[in-house]
Amino acid sequence: MTTNQLIQNIQKKKSFLCIGLDVDLDKIPPHLLQKEDPIFAFNKAIIDATHQLCVAYKPNTAFYEAYGLKGWKALEKTINYLNENYPEIFTIADAKRGDIGNTSSMYAKAFLEDLGFDSVTVAPYMGKDSVEPFLAFEDKHTILLALTSNEGAFDFQTKTVDGKELYKQVLETSKTWSNSQNLMYVVGATKAEYLADIRKIIPDSFLLVPGVGAQGGNLQEVCKYGMNSNVGLLINSSRGIIYASNKEDFANQARYKALELQQEMEAILHK
Repeated sequence: MTTNQLIQNIQKKKSFLCIGLDVDLDKIPPHLLQKEDPIFAFNKAIIDATHQLCVAYKPNTAFYEAYGLKGWKALEKTINYLNENYPEIFTIADAKRGDIGNTSSMYAKAFLEDLGFDSVTVAPYMGKDSVEPFLAFEDKHTILLALTSNEGAFDFQTKTVDGKELYKQVLETSKTWSNSQNLMYVVGATKAEYLADIRKIIPDSFLLVPGVGAQGGNLQEVCKYGMNSNVGLLINSSRGIIYASNKEDFANQARYKALELQQEMEAILHK
C-alpha cells in the first residue's frame, strides 16, 4: 500500500484509527476457547465488526509467538484474511525487530514478503545497517521506534547527547538512510508534548501513536501537536477496543468502542 492510498482511505472513512490485535487467551470470551483456532476466531470477529471504522490493524507478534506454532498459524490466517477480504486496510506487524544486516534481511522477508504485511516496526538502536534491509522493500513501510509511551523511555530516548536529545538524533539520522521516504515512526500518545518538536524534524511522515485509551493518552492533544496536512497519524487502540466485553457480544461492543473513537476523529478532521 502506498502512502497516498493510506491517505485516501483516511479521507474516505473519516478515520485514522489503528486497532491492535493483541490476543490474550486469558482475556478473550470463554466460549471461543472451544473453537479449533480461538485466536483467529476472535480476530475474525473483531475485524468483521470494526473494519469500516479503522484504516489499519496491528497484531503485536509477541501475543502470537507466545503460543508457539498455533500462534504463528493464527497470525498467518489473520493477515491472509485481511489481505484477501479487506485489501484497503493497512497492516502492521508490531514485531520491533532490528539486528545486523543479514539477520534484518531475513526478518524483513518474513514479515513483508512471506506473511505479506504492509509494514513492520523496527528498533533503531543498531543503526543504519540494521534498518536499511527493511527499507529495501520499496513498496512497504518501516515504522521506526522514535519516542515510546512506556515509563522506561526516559532511560535512554530523552537523554541529551552532544546537546541534543537522543530521539531527535534518531529522527534526523534516519532521514539520511536509503529509501527513508518509506519510514514511519512510533511516538507514544503519552508523549504528546514532544510532538511539536518531532514535527519540526519530520513534518511529512506518518506517526504510529499507541497509548490512547488504556495507557492514558489524549487524542485531542496528540492531534493538536502531531497532525499535518495529510493527517499523518495512525492512532492505535488495543485493549480499549478488543476487550470491551468478554461475553458473546464482544464483537459488537468492540464496534461501539471503535465507533466512539472514529466519531471523535471525524469531528477533529471536520475542524
